[in-house]
Amino acid sequence: MAPRLLVFGDSLSFHGPDGPLAADDARLWPNIAAEALGGGADLVAGFGWTARDAWWSLIGDPRVWADLHHVDAVVLAVGSMDTLPSPLPTYLRTGLRYLRPDPLRRVVRKTYLAAQPRLAVALRGRPVVLPSKLTVQYLDTAVGALRVLRPELPIFGILPSVHRSDAYGRVHTARDGAAAAIAAWGRRAEVPLLDLEAVVGDHVLSGRGNPDGMHWGWEGHAAVGAEMARMMAPVLRPAAT
Repeated sequence: MAPRLLVFGDSLSFHGPDGPLAADDARLWPNIAAEALGGGADLVAGFGWTARDAWWSLIGDPRVWADLHHVDAVVLAVGSMDTLPSPLPTYLRTGLRYLRPDPLRRVVRKTYLAAQPRLAVALRGRPVVLPSKLTVQYLDTAVGALRVLRPELPIFGILPSVHRSDAYGRVHTARDGAAAAIAAWGRRAEVPLLDLEAVVGDHVLSGRGNPDGMHWGWEGHAAVGAEMARMMAPVLRPAAT
């Protein structure tokens, strides 16, 4: 039986070197990983998704509820966006889209995007989109709920990626602390974690990824897909056969 993966992700899971793509594009890392395992992948993701968004999707999306009865593994590929600088509190930053009239919204959004890199530098990357304590809390709650629903279901995760994005002033001071906190949680929760920095760090920081300095080129997707499959194979391949 071919294994089916359910991947919760952010834009790193569906954004290529030239922009976002449909979830079933074979060049995206979730599909590369699934193909290497002889199966397929279902992607549940959104721009800027954090561990909190993955939790909200898990408890609020009826498509996810249905998928959970049939998948062979879950990948919580969230946590990277949690570490980004967020000079405005999340509820204010995400609320900009609701401003009316439209000309006001466009002016305010343009002003904020221009100020964001300067504020990220001035505030040394603080505050962040989601503090690591909350990232760990949402990941742990999600894993606990999944294990109640399906105790035998393998669950995997990631350690945050890196960036050199001008949109954030090339500031990423919260990444290392968040990675350490997530790694410690992964050991306690017995959730294997793929270290994205180790896999695509050079790809991103050398400028071989997307020009935005955050998302990956196809080289990055191929590397992450291959490494994710390698991590998952000892668990999934015996079950699949």
